[in-house]
Amino acid sequence: MSDSSLSCFKAYDIRGQLGDELNPDVAYRIGYAYAKYLNAKRVVVGGDIRHTSDPLKLALAQGLMDAGAEVIDIGMVGTEEIYFASFYLDVDGGIEVTASHNPMDYNGMKLVGRGALPISGDSGLNEIRDLAERIDSPFNTSKPVVSDKVNTSANITSENTVFSGTSNAIKYKQQSILEPYVEHLLSYIDLAKLKPLKLVVNAGNGAAGHVIDALEQQFKSIKVSVEFIKVHHEADGNFPNGIPNPLLPENRAATADAVIANKADMGIAWDGDFDRCFLFDENGRFIEGYYIVGLLAEAFLLKSPGEKIIHDPRLTWNTIDQVEAAGGKPIQSKTGHAFIKERMRLENAVYGGEMSAHHYFRDFAYCDSGMIPWLLVAELISVAGKPLSELVNERMAKYPCSGEINYRVADVSVILDKILQHFSAENPVIDKTDGISLEFDQWRFNLRSSNTEPLLRLNVETRADEALMKAKVAEIEQIIQN
Repeated sequence: MSDSSLSCFKAYDIRGQLGDELNPDVAYRIGYAYAKYLNAKRVVVGGDIRHTSDPLKLALAQGLMDAGAEVIDIGMVGTEEIYFASFYLDVDGGIEVTASHNPMDYNGMKLVGRGALPISGDSGLNEIRDLAERIDSPFNTSKPVVSDKVNTSANITSENTVFSGTSNAIKYKQQSILEPYVEHLLSYIDLAKLKPLKLVVNAGNGAAGHVIDALEQQFKSIKVSVEFIKVHHEADGNFPNGIPNPLLPENRAATADAVIANKADMGIAWDGDFDRCFLFDENGRFIEGYYIVGLLAEAFLLKSPGEKIIHDPRLTWNTIDQVEAAGGKPIQSKTGHAFIKERMRLENAVYGGEMSAHHYFRDFAYCDSGMIPWLLVAELISVAGKPLSELVNERMAKYPCSGEINYRVADVSVILDKILQHFSAENPVIDKTDGISLEFDQWRFNLRSSNTEPLLRLNVETRADEALMKAKVAEIEQIIQN
């Protein structure tokens, strides 16, 4: 029995540096432990475009099968395709091998149970880790994690090819779910309402390209006039244009420039496993995810008044304002996909959004999608007859925000105590749902430690006063740095 500690297990998922932290040995043990813990009989697996994802996925599959589960491999896919397959197919859960926007020498996994129910630290992930740490693996941990090819959705067949001739051959099959997945995506909008649109789409050489291609074909077949200008479109595990992470300002120029050069209606960029999408208006301006939350909430409430909308505590005023004005009920949840999904299920909320560009949908098994949001915004632009800039300008002026600012600090608790002490004389409304949120008459802020990285994260917003927002960022920053 193995007794090695698995440091790749994090609060929400599995992420680790290739080699000691994550290798075929570890992947096998995770698969075996997952199947045993869930008593899983059928599991769907997929992987992103990284060259290491395929060998890790196959080791994972062998572990699942040795533990008694049948495996359905849906090929090179984004995380949300695993979510979809987990509730669309009759399976006990799914695992996506992905490192999303992490560096080249990393990889990881995202795990869900039956019905795409999230598996995180407080819902089984720690138990799977503990079991995996006690499992032996047939893999040699010194074996390099390399591959020069991956299975793409385009070449997936139902025939078993990988495990042919082994004892697991009968338990493994490859299957594409692309067609029903695309059909599901399009169910969120009324295609008849789409006006002719020109959209810049930047997959960042990640996994999103094949879905855009499938949507493009679908639009053409039903004569919907949507033109895609494709940037960094081809899936390439070498990431020749850098790791796809549109949250980094230096990664936004390619999308913004293409929008301006092509006079496009909107720009869309995704991270590596496309569970997040980032939008640019017709002027090439990057739109903070915060304002998209309010926009999508309003879109759902126009169709279904009175529904509940879940939001995170980092930036709230604009979302609350828009939700209440549209006749909905805003409900705050702790930051993080596991917490948002749990609260959405509890409240039966139609939509949930985080300012980090994670958007969750009740009809998508309460999971996050990077494809549904831009489709809804495209419909909004068409119905409103207004460009995206007009849909968000008023909101941005009414509630200017700092965006998320990150700091590396030695002791988070010491900093939080100093901040509370500094502002105590002003008698703010204090909320500790996630870190600390302090609310004053004309401004508010949230300061919290990251759940996934050793960082302190700050968000500040005001009531129509950008100068005040900047001044308060500087004031808080000085306390942190001192």
